[in-house]
Amino acid sequence: MKQLLAGVLLFLFSQLHAQNTWSIVPGKITTPWAEKVNPANPLPEYPRPQFVRSNNWVNLNGSWEYAILSKSEQSIPAVTQGKILVPFAVESALSGVGKTVGKDSVLWYKRAVSVAAAKGKNVLLHFGAVDWQCTVFVNGKEVGSHQGGYDPFSFDITTALKKGNKQDIAVRVWDPSDDGPQPRGKQVKNPHGIWYTPVTGIWQTVWAETVASTYISEIKQTPDVDKRAIHVSAKIEAVQPGDELVVTVFDGTTKVAEQTVADNGQAILSIANPKLWSTTNPFLYDIKYDILRKGKVIDEAKSYFAMRKISMKADANGIQRMLLNDQFVFQYGPLDQGWWPDGLYTAPTDEALKFDIEQTKAMGFNMIRKHVKVEPARWYYYCDVMGMLVWQDMPSGDLGNNWESRPGIYGRATDKQRTAESESIFRTEWKEIMQDLHNFPSIVVWVPFNEAWGQFKTKEIVEWTMQKDPSRLVNTASGGNFEAVGHITDLHNYPEPLMPHPDLFGKTTVLVLGEFGGLGLPVENHTWQNKNNWGYQSFKNNTELWNRYAEFINRIPALITKGLSAAVYTQTTDVEVETNGLMTYDRKVIKMPVEQLKALHQQLYTNQVK
Repeated sequence: MKQLLAGVLLFLFSQLHAQNTWSIVPGKITTPWAEKVNPANPLPEYPRPQFVRSNNWVNLNGSWEYAILSKSEQSIPAVTQGKILVPFAVESALSGVGKTVGKDSVLWYKRAVSVAAAKGKNVLLHFGAVDWQCTVFVNGKEVGSHQGGYDPFSFDITTALKKGNKQDIAVRVWDPSDDGPQPRGKQVKNPHGIWYTPVTGIWQTVWAETVASTYISEIKQTPDVDKRAIHVSAKIEAVQPGDELVVTVFDGTTKVAEQTVADNGQAILSIANPKLWSTTNPFLYDIKYDILRKGKVIDEAKSYFAMRKISMKADANGIQRMLLNDQFVFQYGPLDQGWWPDGLYTAPTDEALKFDIEQTKAMGFNMIRKHVKVEPARWYYYCDVMGMLVWQDMPSGDLGNNWESRPGIYGRATDKQRTAESESIFRTEWKEIMQDLHNFPSIVVWVPFNEAWGQFKTKEIVEWTMQKDPSRLVNTASGGNFEAVGHITDLHNYPEPLMPHPDLFGKTTVLVLGEFGGLGLPVENHTWQNKNNWGYQSFKNNTELWNRYAEFINRIPALITKGLSAAVYTQTTDVEVETNGLMTYDRKVIKMPVEQLKALHQQLYTNQVK
């Protein structure tokens, strides 16, 4: 009898252990980094390299409880349905769940964490990104809510903390995917073609940070190469009379500038003999912000910046050219979706996140168009460090019957009529994205609209974008409804490389080929599904693919001579059923030799335009 009881207990224990043990959801291909995911400490790196307080923070990624319930359920669930590995979306294999949620349900997260409030200190709870609408509770008390799937947000949870260091956090998430008006990029409830699996819930790092009661909550840095200066501003919470903010700039360990900032938190620091950031020499200055009270540092934050300028100017033939530091540099890069077969929106590891950029650089590209998605801050940091230019799209949403607007036809543009709610959601998130990414020097172009997908009030939105950030160029509508506003006219053409007509557009805007190529090659055992994969033009082997690709690249120098300033090839990797990638979706096969690609691309950067 004792043996039987022991056997039953052992069985029950093993079943309980199995339910609480994380494993990748089987059935799909995975990247080489999937096996490197540590479920006890996934993505442990400091998540905010542009605004660093490296002390007194705790990473809250890891195993959380979850429940998928009816949308009508408003209370924190007492009983959950299993474990989910944060920060991987619930639909992903790496989450350990692999379930869809949809517009009629909500996703709940729960976890007990070790966080304590020291006397005179505040505790901030940070979320890198949660798709889409969420409400956060600490010890049963609502501490805040947020809408927006692509921008980081924080709540001061100090007053909600209990004595001791054990706190209960709960997060309620609702995401209607393509059944709502919100920005959602390429997510759809029924994935097919160029449309991919939904992403619901937490998909970037969750972390807590202890700060002084007076602390820096935001910084903004804008280089002015012409005046050899860096414009800085800082937002300080609970500032007291007599507090000072000291900003110091370093070239390595050498102090090159320092200034005590005025009460409004703004200053201009002169940079003598500035070292300019470029694709071949991505030099970064370090910068430190100190709040002083009676000579004592009470808060310190570190960052970095680059002296770089993006602009446009007519060449000798009167054609507008895109300039980097007042020099014409042809910008060529892949359309980068930023999707992963195992993590969907989230790279399995920081090494994986970095890998795509490293390979893009090794292939001889100098630019990436980040397509209708926003990445974690560390992705842009790596672009800054490696000298990779970035065009940043606004994630599209509320598409409607987008093709009725005749994309690509100048003079026949028809903007979509969006509801007041839809417009407000777009403006709020686009503003937040631009603010949150402002300090990354690699970003040189904002792209508010793509191919007329939900495009509305074009002139108003583009002028508003230009006003929000005069330091960058604005690509009005990549492959979409062209209007006489913004800095760039952007043509999409598949598969061959073409360009907007110089006589029609080149005198007032920069001419770019925002998408072309899409040359497909499915690689056996490395596809999302075994059949029915597709490309804009498909090939049977690597040789056929290379010959066609090389033919296209060899045509581009002639277009550069006529006025083309940039081109974007579709795309970095295969994504789900699309097999247009330079790499397979699992990143295990690079379809064309890296060194050959780099050598082929060099001709694009040697063209001398006056």
